[in-house]
Amino acid sequence: MPTKTNYNYYYMGEFENREREEVYSKKVRAGKRTYFFDVKATRSNDYYVTITESKKRLEDGVFIKHKIFLYKEDFEKFADGLKDTIEYIKANQDVVEKRYEFSEQAEVAKTADEDFSFEI
Repeated sequence: MPTKTNYNYYYMGEFENREREEVYSKKVRAGKRTYFFDVKATRSNDYYVTITESKKRLEDGVFIKHKIFLYKEDFEKFADGLKDTIEYIKANQDVVEKRYEFSEQAEVAKTADEDFSFEI
């Protein structure tokens, strides 16, 4: 049993061991968000997917990440649910596909009276 002083180390070590070998990765930039679709392998070489949404917080420049783990036994139901949800939105609301250009440069704001820019 770990002691209080080494509990965090023990726990973090166990947590880090849960991260498995990355087999495939797809990065999708969409406006202010970036999505990562990663295929990883367990110790027994079973594949699973992690879906990560990453968005930069404007206030302090910190990236906020949300992650979903999707296991192969759930692929079909997940895909069906996603497909049904997207079809509902398309049937009930106009979907305008926007093309975003990703830029690491500072945003430039313009008004009718003046032009100004700022750097972060």
